Formats: sequence, C-alpha cells, structure tokens
Amino acid sequence: MKAAISLCTGLEDTEKVTVALLVAVGAAESGRETVIFLTKEAVRLAVDGTAVGTACEGCPSIPSLLDRLIAAGGALLVCPICFNAKHLEPNSLIPGASLGGTVQLWEWIGEGATTFSY
Repeated sequence: MKAAISLCTGLEDTEKVTVALLVAVGAAESGRETVIFLTKEAVRLAVDGTAVGTACEGCPSIPSLLDRLIAAGGALLVCPICFNAKHLEPNSLIPGASLGGTVQLWEWIGEGATTFSY
C-alpha cells in the first residue's frame, strides 16, 4: 500500500510540518511507497537550505526527518503552480524533490493509497 501525505503548511507551523514528516517517515521506513505533496507555503520546504529547525523540545529536527524520508525512498512532489507563484528556482530543489501537480499525484497514487492531510 502507498502513503500520500498532503502538506500545505511551511515553517510558519513547525509542529504541523514535523507531524506530517513523522507520518511520512514512518510509512517510508516500514516499506511503503511514500510521497508528500507540498502546496502553498510548504513548497518552500523543498528549497535547499530552507527546511531548518526543530518544532519542540524532544522533537527530531526537520532536516533529520527529511533526510530519513529520502533515505527510505520517500519523495517530495512540489506543486509547480505554488512554487512558481513564489518565484522559486527549480534548480534549488533538494534531492528527492520534483515539481509535479495533481495529475502527477494521481498518476503516482494509481489504484490507491492511504492519505493524510496537514
């Protein structure tokens, strides 16, 4: 079974970002094909050097969670409309991130996935 996590919040809510990443890491590290679909402010998380910090005492850092996600085979699908509206540079994407919209998300989901939205 696949896992698709939709995240529309960026560093303005680090706890929400952390929860979404924890869910994604759990899925990817348990062997599920996993993608996080980044929209709105969350697209900035896919820009090199942007996803920094720790949400709370005792929480893993956001960069460490992203590293674990990518190491486990997870991916970031970045909404190109949101990304381009913020005038971000496509060559600034971190490893494991690619531009792709709803069509690509549905193609990836195929016959089904467990979904989460944050």
